Amino acid sequence: MPVTSDRAGVVAAERVPVLPAARWRATEAAHRDRVTELTSGHRARAGRGVPHPVEDFLFSYYSLRPAQLRRWHPGTGVALADAADRTGWRFYRTLEKPGAATVTLDLPAFRAARGVQLDFTGRLLGATAAAAGQFGCFGLHEWAMVYRQDDAGRRHADWPLRLGQHGTDEVVRAHQIRCTHYDAFRFFTPAARPRNLLQPELHSRVALEQPGCLHASMDVYKWAYKLLPAVASDLLLDCFLLARSIRELDMRASPYDLSELGFQPVRIETAAGKAEYVAAQRGFAEPAQLLRRRLIAVVEAVR
Repeated sequence: MPVTSDRAGVVAAERVPVLPAARWRATEAAHRDRVTELTSGHRARAGRGVPHPVEDFLFSYYSLRPAQLRRWHPGTGVALADAADRTGWRFYRTLEKPGAATVTLDLPAFRAARGVQLDFTGRLLGATAAAAGQFGCFGLHEWAMVYRQDDAGRRHADWPLRLGQHGTDEVVRAHQIRCTHYDAFRFFTPAARPRNLLQPELHSRVALEQPGCLHASMDVYKWAYKLLPAVASDLLLDCFLLARSIRELDMRASPYDLSELGFQPVRIETAAGKAEYVAAQRGFAEPAQLLRRRLIAVVEAVR
């Protein structure tokens, strides 16, 4: 709905539902407590300098910090009563309503700052959602990241390769790699890059991304936090939880032996392992598509 701003930045009252303070404060506290619990292991290990190949990915490859994930946002189309503590938050604005400060998303400011991001995210998510899912990659992207690599160059050097370097290389040579995801492909070793059926580039990601890809499904989380605070925290957390589950499969199907961490391998070098991987991959594609559509709806509502 169009809004007229005055010089002080206080906007005229809008027809948006206003959540009472008692209600949204309780929701905020519940969200904060849940995220604190979900990230407790990562935070404890980070404090000791102990790496974790599964959970660290959610805070190293993805840039949202646990403290930022704990911050609750209602999303677009709603206002918060008695929220004076949020009047200084970026992309929040104060409504002209009686009593204590009532705040809501500052759509004009958000559009001005994030217009390019909104356009790209909408195009990428829409194209990915409409594409046919491909389920024949068998998670070989992680194998291609260590193909013909020495120990010093390995990202997860603390964890051994299940089949050793020679056995890992043989698996790569025995398969046609079919990675469609630019951000996975760019970590391939130089020797592995020519072995990929495609050569994804940054400018081709809208054309190539597809909903069967585990990394495209994990990235739903990235596109969600890049649109904060227009994205509600319940949607953001749903995306986070899906990404965490997918990352577990991603590393179980990798060449690394993570059994000491309780992650049993998906042996994609075997027929049974391939079938197990594809079944799990298909199982993640559907919830990722649902989250993708929810994010598309947010983009359409705010741009």
